[in-house]
Amino acid sequence: MTDEVPPSDQEHIRRRIHELGPWFHNMNLGGIWTAPEHFLGDYPAIKWQRFAHAIPADLSGKSVLDIGCNAGFYALEMKRRGAARVVAIDSDEDYLAQARFAAEVTGAKIEFRKLSVYDVAKLGERFDLVLFMGVFYHLRHPLLALDLIHAHVAKDLLVFQSLQRGSTEVELVAEDYPFFDTAMFDRPGYPKMHFIEHRYAGDPTNWWAPNRACVEAMLRSAGFEILCRPEDEVFVCRWCQVAYGPDGPYPVYPARGEEA
Repeated sequence: MTDEVPPSDQEHIRRRIHELGPWFHNMNLGGIWTAPEHFLGDYPAIKWQRFAHAIPADLSGKSVLDIGCNAGFYALEMKRRGAARVVAIDSDEDYLAQARFAAEVTGAKIEFRKLSVYDVAKLGERFDLVLFMGVFYHLRHPLLALDLIHAHVAKDLLVFQSLQRGSTEVELVAEDYPFFDTAMFDRPGYPKMHFIEHRYAGDPTNWWAPNRACVEAMLRSAGFEILCRPEDEVFVCRWCQVAYGPDGPYPVYPARGEEA
């Protein structure tokens, strides 16, 4: 796998980058940057640099699934760490076209599938490392997505990232509260997720903005033990057969009565 190409190929790369744009991932493909004017700077490299140390440096023999791969930045990084197999999925064909081109230029062998997170069961296998980066808050049914990842494709590590808004405080939440006790809902450290009815930052696919406590609680509820938070929005988790709350383990998806 290489990021270098002969100068004679750069014009072709430049033309294809333009044809496949706009790009959300800024990547250096054969000396040509895909999104040099990104509003977040050199993104997602600047974010990756803040949590790369928390991912195994040697992924030899490991399988990786990148859910919502966009243009493939993280899938390429996993191949650079020696992952034996990388499968990258996205529901957007434009992003997949960008990712395929990036893999072609760099020589990375990555399997691409057009699937949404709700379709992960169709893969029919579990992966050593699952990346779920920047997808959660774009989903109408985010907890369902976590449940499906737990039930069908994760078997060890999950690397999760989501936009977060609101308080960064995390308070210990009791197992139960009396019906007339409502004060906890107004405390900054109680798990909350803001619903975006129309759009946020000009993006109609931004449906939710959870606070940190909410992200942590939902990950635990779906059966992921949080190992560390190496970056403000990033959590490295381990798949578990039970969920781990502040008071210890409890069954994943605890029964709460019949749902309509």
